[in-house]
Amino acid sequence: MAKTKQVKADALTDLAAHIKESKSVVFANFQGLKVKESEDLRGKCREENVYYVATKKTLLNKALRDAGLEIDIKGFQGGIAAIFGLQDEVAPAQITARFAKTHEVVGIFGGVLEGRFIDAAKVKALAELPSKQQLLGQLVGTLNAPISGFVNVLAGNIRGLVTALNAIKEQKA
Repeated sequence: MAKTKQVKADALTDLAAHIKESKSVVFANFQGLKVKESEDLRGKCREENVYYVATKKTLLNKALRDAGLEIDIKGFQGGIAAIFGLQDEVAPAQITARFAKTHEVVGIFGGVLEGRFIDAAKVKALAELPSKQQLLGQLVGTLNAPISGFVNVLAGNIRGLVTALNAIKEQKA
């Protein structure tokens, strides 16, 4: 059944809105995936609050232009899927790269980060970065390290005093 102009216009508006509000976008080839594999990828995206859509190149090209991005995606071979990171910049790249390791059919074309096109190599480098939650955990650990060290130094003096008092007690006993 052919799509009506209204359905296509709604899809275009929805796609342009996702492009504008997402922190990063990854473009990947999904052609050749089985339905079950595609649903598995969608499920992984949902878990990470990432939006996945398979669309036609012309529709995605129009949506990119409506979002203010001049990216020509007509050179990408095969079907195209757009994976939008709504909260985390790294999540779409990580999900796609992990999925591509187990499914040879999936190939990363490139993406959008901070309003600029990035090639597949940069998307793969982005996928190797830790997630936002991991970085925040590392930051808290780094900020907490001097305080922990200070507490251990102070506790060391008290331990030394207790050891000295035990030695005096044993000498007198």
